[in-house]
Amino acid sequence: MLGDKLCDYVGKITSRRVLSNPGGGPKMEAFPYTQLCRSGVETIETSTYWSVARPDGTLFGEGQGVAMSQEGDVATWVGQGVGTMGKAGTVSFRGAVFYHSTSPRWSRLNSVAAIFEYEVDGDGNSRSTVWEWK
Repeated sequence: MLGDKLCDYVGKITSRRVLSNPGGGPKMEAFPYTQLCRSGVETIETSTYWSVARPDGTLFGEGQGVAMSQEGDVATWVGQGVGTMGKAGTVSFRGAVFYHSTSPRWSRLNSVAAIFEYEVDGDGNSRSTVWEWK
């Protein structure tokens, strides 16, 4: 069941690169830089994710990142998702993400499975929402 909203964020893909994928579909890595609000705290996040095109035209991807608040809170995350490509380079993903933090403010995230929606437009602008999965 969908639980509390954990964060909303907006960002920009700062760079992309093609990765080797012998015998598989095209594999790309992207480096988004995002600003977000995590549990009411303004946060900067740096992350990387890769996605590979599958034979049926869908995408599978994995990522990891680190979020930092101005007050010194730090959380890391790992996630996986499935997605689709649209016209003019748009991308849409849905998936799950798992956090780890030693920050007292964010320690609750250590026991949370979260789900996300992630959208990228043709200019590399991204937005996402993450909810607790109860």
